[in-house]
Amino acid sequence: MIYVDADACPVKDEVERVGTRHGTRIFIVSNGGLRPSQNPLVETVIVPEGPDVADMWIADRATKGDVVITGDIPLASKCVAAGARVLKHNGEALTEANIGNVLATRDLMADLRAADPFRQGGGKPFSKADRSRFLDALEREMQRIKRETK
Repeated sequence: MIYVDADACPVKDEVERVGTRHGTRIFIVSNGGLRPSQNPLVETVIVPEGPDVADMWIADRATKGDVVITGDIPLASKCVAAGARVLKHNGEALTEANIGNVLATRDLMADLRAADPFRQGGGKPFSKADRSRFLDALEREMQRIKRETK
């Protein structure tokens, strides 16, 4: 299965396209405001309002053999610990080997932002190259899962 942390996710269409090609069930999880897909493989899950409710829904279900699409590092950490494969929107894989460093960097950046209230800006904008890297990474993960489950 593929789980998508859909709030502010720029690659929902790409996930649907790759997941459909592989015949994989897809859960698009959000707090609402999304148009449901007509694709029978795609289930739109609307969770109640509240901090991290969508994240908890995904973390409670994702397991080995699943793919999780998220930019939320704490959610990614929980899913990696559960054995799921995790991809960020730019195609970067979050794994047991790198999730600790990614979490530490996230915490450091949060501390720096808190220490300097005048610090502006965030990450770089999402680009066509990011979208392309994501598509390639998701396709590779789906192929890897198929090979491992044979």
